[in-house]
Amino acid sequence: MTDARLPLIGEFLTRAGWGGATRVPLAGDASARRYFRLRRAGGTAVLMDADPARGERVDRFLEVGRWLLAKGFSAPRILAEDVPQGFLLLEDLGDALVAHLVAEDPDRERSLYLATTEFLADLHRHPPPDFLAQGDGAALSALLGFVTEFYLPGIDEPVTEAALRIAPLIGDLFRQLDDGTRVLSLRDFHAENLIWLPDRIGPARAGILDFQDAFATHPAYDLVSLLQDARRDVTLATEGACIATYCQQNALEQSRFLPVYALLGAQRALRILAIFARLCMVGGKPQYLAHAPRVWRALQRNLAHPALVDLARAVNESLPEPTPERRQRIREKCPTR
Repeated sequence: MTDARLPLIGEFLTRAGWGGATRVPLAGDASARRYFRLRRAGGTAVLMDADPARGERVDRFLEVGRWLLAKGFSAPRILAEDVPQGFLLLEDLGDALVAHLVAEDPDRERSLYLATTEFLADLHRHPPPDFLAQGDGAALSALLGFVTEFYLPGIDEPVTEAALRIAPLIGDLFRQLDDGTRVLSLRDFHAENLIWLPDRIGPARAGILDFQDAFATHPAYDLVSLLQDARRDVTLATEGACIATYCQQNALEQSRFLPVYALLGAQRALRILAIFARLCMVGGKPQYLAHAPRVWRALQRNLAHPALVDLARAVNESLPEPTPERRQRIREKCPTR
């Protein structure tokens, strides 16, 4: 929160009736948004500060959140808003992040991930709203521009012809494997963006955060995001059980689902590697590079699927592994180093 935002925040909270509340910073994410827990007599709330001057906006968060709430899902209720200034006052869903619960008790991993998978299965039974952007083959291909713009330059490697084939191959393979089913994808869907709400019923037990980038795409996208988490390991047994549960609940054939799952897993891993490089080189956030080896392992596991032979060849010919030495080269380009 910059000093210039302080008076604006004070005015917003006063208008919302929270002017006397104490503010405690909450852990942020990879964006420029900032969050604060507010405390006053009788309750708490969460302030989102999304500075428009830094490229942030809250209108899509509001649009997607209200759609989710109308369907009975546990997005935070909107208590007050100032869209032009980029402020939202949100319901406080608490601190029971699924990631923290599993870290405290690894034996809960399977049950919590299965419950979250059942939430996804229920969410995906609803036709996606018309206002969403389309996550089709062209869009998925376009999302990989950071690979040649940041990852390869970051590790001081050339952009080869094979590297330039990766994005078009992703688009072509998606068009071949896609059955045309579209659902609302929350996109940044993982255990650190999920609040466990055991007092609620069914799918509402999954409190949802960070969904402003939602788009309409294949159902496998968010399942990959959940089960191939860039920030923590999910056991192969849990991943397999969740895939089976999802397919069973939505009457899908695993033999047709798994090739798309592998493709979207590869697409996401490639994009995340590049985003981590960009976060360091542009955003001054080198800490995300620590997760690159996990993302690389997921990428290689996805590329092993027989349907992705051509993509695997292009990746392995052009993208070196993010070894400690190569990650150090990216760190050396960090503006805050």
